This record gives sequence, C-alpha cells and structure tokens, in this order.
Amino acid sequence: MVLFPASPKPFPGTTTRGEENLLPQPRETGQVVPVGQNGNATTVTKDGLKAKPWAHFVAGGLGGMAAATLTSPLDVLKTRLQSDFYQAQLRQLHAQHHVPQKITFTSVPRAAYFHLAETVQLLNAIYQHEGFRALFRGLGANIIGVVPARSINFFVYGNGKRILNNYLNPDGRENVWTVHLLAAATAGIATGTATNPIWVVKTRLQLDKHNASNDPFRGRQYKNSWDCIRQTVRHEGIRGLYRGLSASYLGVTESTLQWVLYERMKLGLARREAKRLAAPGYQQTFADSLEEFGGKFGAAAGAKLFAAVVTYPHEVVRTRLRQAPTVISETGRPTMKYTSLIQCFRLVAKEEGMAGLYGGMTPHLLRAVPSAAIMFSTYEIVLRLFGTTS
Repeated sequence: MVLFPASPKPFPGTTTRGEENLLPQPRETGQVVPVGQNGNATTVTKDGLKAKPWAHFVAGGLGGMAAATLTSPLDVLKTRLQSDFYQAQLRQLHAQHHVPQKITFTSVPRAAYFHLAETVQLLNAIYQHEGFRALFRGLGANIIGVVPARSINFFVYGNGKRILNNYLNPDGRENVWTVHLLAAATAGIATGTATNPIWVVKTRLQLDKHNASNDPFRGRQYKNSWDCIRQTVRHEGIRGLYRGLSASYLGVTESTLQWVLYERMKLGLARREAKRLAAPGYQQTFADSLEEFGGKFGAAAGAKLFAAVVTYPHEVVRTRLRQAPTVISETGRPTMKYTSLIQCFRLVAKEEGMAGLYGGMTPHLLRAVPSAAIMFSTYEIVLRLFGTTS
C-alpha cells in the first residue's frame, strides 16, 4: 500500500493535487506521456509511475495462480454440477429434500439455503468417497491454463487500454467506457483462442473419476493430463482440443462486462479518494489504505457477481461441449452428445428445462466471486510492487 503524503498548502488561485484528482487520472484511463525531449525517453504515467507492459503479464499470472489454488475444490464441484454425468444423482437429492421445481418469491430463501447446503454436502461426499486429492483434481492443468490465460488477459487488457486510450481519449480528461469495452473484448478473444485446449483437458480430468459409471470394473479413463491430450487427439483429432471454443467466445461477454463494471467502480472509488485528499491538512493513514484496498476488493467481487449471473448459461454449455464423448454410435464408437453451441442450448433446455442452464451456479458463484476478488487484488498489489499502474 502506498501512503500519500499530506498536500502542501497551495498559493491563492492555484489548483491542489486533491482537486486535480477529482477528475479521472491516468491510472484509471491508462494514459501515459513521454518524459524528456526525445522519442526514446522513458514512458511514465502522469502520476509519476512508469508504464511497464510486462508487469501486467506477471501480475495477471500471479493473481490467477493464487485464485485458482484457493478455490480449486469449488471449481471441481462446479464442473461436475454443470456436466450431465451427475444430473441423475442431483435429481434424486432434490426429490429427497422436496426442492420446488418452479421457483416462486416465497420459495427463493428455501431454495437458496438448500443449494448452499447441497454444495457443502457434495464437497463432503467427494472428500469421503474419493479422498482429499479429489478436491484438487485437475488443479495442475488448471494452473497451467490459468497462468497463461490470466497473463495474456491482463497483458492484452492493460496495454490495450493504454493504446486505445491514446486514440479514443487523447485529452485524458474522461474515463471512456468504450476503451475498457474494446480492450476487454480483445483480451477475451485472445485468451480464449490461446488456452482452449488446456481448459478441455482440465474439464475432462475433473469429470473423470472412479465411479463415473455403474460399471464397477471400469477405472479412470485418463491417467494424467498428457494421456488425456493423447486420447482426445487420437479419437477426435486436433478439433477435439477446441471443443467449446464457440462458447468461450460467447463468454467474452462476461469478462467484458466484468472489466467495464470494475473500471467504473474503481473510478467512483478514485473520485471519493480525491475528495478526501483535497481536504486541508489531510494525511493518509494505514486505515485509509486498507479501506482503499477493501474498496477495490469489493469492486472486483461485485463486478464478477453481476457479470456471472447475467451470462451464466454459457458456462454450462461450454462445459457440456468440452466433456468427453458420452454416446455410443451404431458403429460402437463413442460420439459427442453435444455438437454445436445452438444444438447444446436446445438439447439442455429440452431435456432438463431452463433450470439445466443454471446447473452448478451456486458453487460457481461461491468460487468465482472470491476468486475474482483475490485475482484482481493480487494484480493491483503486484503492479504497485513493480512501481507501475493498472
């Protein structure tokens, strides 16, 4: 945390540092200016911090790694609840607890309580029947995917925001939401294309367990990540590693919405901080820095919560498209039950109702919201340590 020193008393008619902060600063807009008279001068932001493009890459990777490790058990559970492998077990559980099929205003609290209890119960069941390691199944592939994915995403977004800002917001006096929207969309597309094979492997490893079928003599299908890649390419070709890519592109809407909301919330926090800095004789304390950190932590969580709820069905469809072949064809070979984005939407809605498109949302939110808060907070902290700005 950086403690801001008290501002000296200004001369009459001049503008204080705090009053300048009432307007969005370069750390919100991404604007940078050159220092010195030649084109090779060091590039720094207007608030004195150097613009280090590589810092976004490192900070994003570290943030993603921390979040993935701490929330892995909920990620495993979310993936299983989104898959159709476990729907029969869940329907039996719902019948035992008389969960209402049609959610009404009066049934919302009971349904919410049940889904929370169900999450805890299923996590305990995984631990009891499969052991502690099962709660972290696929974590290796997840981290291998998360680190480059978040590194690419934050790198493209952070630097894309700065570059786009030079064209769309040359005066640097406004927080242009279109800059954030375009930068976030570009980052989402680049990230999804580059890392989709890793997420396919991660999803299939999480769905692969000893008791996945009723055949007691059948063990796990995949020995490890490499075996999963080998079998996928052998039976489905290279295209098998890009299952769910269309749903990933659809998911760009979530990450874009999340980034835009996060930036708007940060702008509000910056303006509030600027007013406080403008107060005569103000000196920032550790409590103020802690409040600033908590504000950004809450902004990241709130932005993720809203974006995830609005766009959640694409998560289910993406998981279904990535799972291993589950239907035996006339030739005796396993084939894909879900073949395309639209077909998957229609089939899930037909077989399971619209509720099927929201399967696993409770553990998803329990994982995704704190995960986003941890990731974005780590990202901001690492950038501060590197002496640069977001």
